[in-house]
Amino acid sequence: MLLCVDIGNTQIALGIYAAPDPGPDLARPPLVRDWRMRTDRHMTADELEVAVRGLLGPLAPEVGAIAALSTVPSLLRELRLLLDRRPGLPSVVVGPGVRTGVPLLVDNPREVGADRVVNTLAAHRLFGTTCVVVDFGTSTNIDVVSAKGEFLGGALAPGIEISLEALAARAAALRTVELVAPRSVIGKNTVECLQSGVLYGFAGQVDGLVRRIVAELGPAAAPVTVLGTGGLAPLMVGVSDTITEYVPDLTLLGLRLAYLRHTTPSRA
Repeated sequence: MLLCVDIGNTQIALGIYAAPDPGPDLARPPLVRDWRMRTDRHMTADELEVAVRGLLGPLAPEVGAIAALSTVPSLLRELRLLLDRRPGLPSVVVGPGVRTGVPLLVDNPREVGADRVVNTLAAHRLFGTTCVVVDFGTSTNIDVVSAKGEFLGGALAPGIEISLEALAARAAALRTVELVAPRSVIGKNTVECLQSGVLYGFAGQVDGLVRRIVAELGPAAAPVTVLGTGGLAPLMVGVSDTITEYVPDLTLLGLRLAYLRHTTPSRA
């Protein structure tokens, strides 16, 4: 089995695929299991191993390969240390210097996060069209993928949760609230007002950016597939006017594809 690990600033997402390569006709193989855990940027390699093994449980001995990335520098170091201790376990850590087959058409390719690269790889494999990927995480990443699979750039905005936390921290009369849809857009109490502003406000932000991106791409880029992913995507996809596809395991799928390209370039 192939274990894919996406270490983000807020959460660590893990998923297991039955085999690294189930065949060329299955672009999106099913996950055997997937998990999420809170990111602790002070975690050591030993603590990371214990936490991951605890989540995997009886599946741990079945893992025969690992594909991983980390957008947290301190945990990237610990991740590499952990994998270096297991030289017999095939592994790939996606980052600068690891070939993914994704052309990065930006000013400084080394600035592009590994998560955005593998999301590009997965979106192109799944849809084969021009894509706009909206990743709802610690930040809201909006990435543009050409029909050729090139990373064209995008937009970054503060994430939903950190924006809500910042508002609660700076406004004495406000507080953090559960991120669910309110009864109506017009809130009848403070909690509903906050929920409405966050939910529909961020949906409007995403829709406005996506429409401007599509307009800038022009008719030649059509059709354009707009897809949502990330931990808060289930909340936002239903209220966005522009997101038409929901791919919860996009980053994990991209890690799997990156592993294939690294180990069997002719088949990826």
